[in-house]
Amino acid sequence: QVQLEESGGELVQAGGSLRLSCAASGRTFTSSAMGWFRHTPGKERVFVATINWTGLTTYYADSVKGRFTISRDNAKNTVYLQMNSLKPEDTAVYYCAARKIGNGSSHLDDYAYWGQGTQVTVSS
Repeated sequence: QVQLEESGGELVQAGGSLRLSCAASGRTFTSSAMGWFRHTPGKERVFVATINWTGLTTYYADSVKGRFTISRDNAKNTVYLQMNSLKPEDTAVYYCAARKIGNGSSHLDDYAYWGQGTQVTVSS
């Protein structure tokens, strides 16, 4: 079992940066791939980024590639999402998710555990 809690979301101007954190509890974190997804009202929850259990393999949605960076610190049971050059279309609730296995995935249904989300609002 893994419990996840996101933090770091806030209101920021376009072009600015934010770093989201996701603190995990549970002894399986270090063997779990992690992902970030986002959701805007009226749309489906969509993939943003994923990282494998070692932190050596990452994958991004095209919409954030080159602007966002996912990373993890297994000693702190935490995964991060560094977001730079933010755009108004990045406004969403951002969710952290954990898989039961170590390989990353862009598919929402591959994730077993989810946090409650943190709101990111980018003003133009």
